[in-house]
Amino acid sequence: MAYSNGRIAGILFFIAVSQFVFGLTIAEARYSGYSISVNYISDLGVGPSSMIFNSSVFLLGLLLIIGAYFLQCALNFKVLTVLLVLTAVGTMGVGVFTENYKAIHPVVSIVAFLFGGLAAIASYKLLKLPFSVLCVIFGLMTISALALFASKTYLGLGVGGMERMIVYPILMWGAGFGGYLIGYPEKRTPT
Repeated sequence: MAYSNGRIAGILFFIAVSQFVFGLTIAEARYSGYSISVNYISDLGVGPSSMIFNSSVFLLGLLLIIGAYFLQCALNFKVLTVLLVLTAVGTMGVGVFTENYKAIHPVVSIVAFLFGGLAAIASYKLLKLPFSVLCVIFGLMTISALALFASKTYLGLGVGGMERMIVYPILMWGAGFGGYLIGYPEKRTPT
């Protein structure tokens, strides 16, 4: 069975996010004493669960880049493609340049977070109501949480909790967007 480029992109986005959510959960469980409130997400990249976390976050970025290629082939939406590729490069950078790389790690993290939020907002042009509005909300949540995090305003959640307020909306958008693309009707050609 042949799939359209848009459906392939959706499958890749959904797998990318799903495997990362599992990888993140496993990494947190394997890191004794890890606190989702006190610890940064990136602490998982240098602790006892580093192999799991770094592999999973790198795979997330790699699948996003491949998915962005198929999405561009399907829809020719260059703005979203560029935002997805920048998100993916930042995400892969998080897995390669762990927090031990003090000069590079914050930059790749910000690239992943900021462009992920912007990609969620930009995707509204491809989507129907009400999902288009939800994607804008997810993007705004990520960017707002990033601004609060940068100002060291953690709202009682701790650094790890606030960092998750940046990441989780992007992940929800990515899985939802992938599912949307998977279910999007394909144009049939007569046989």
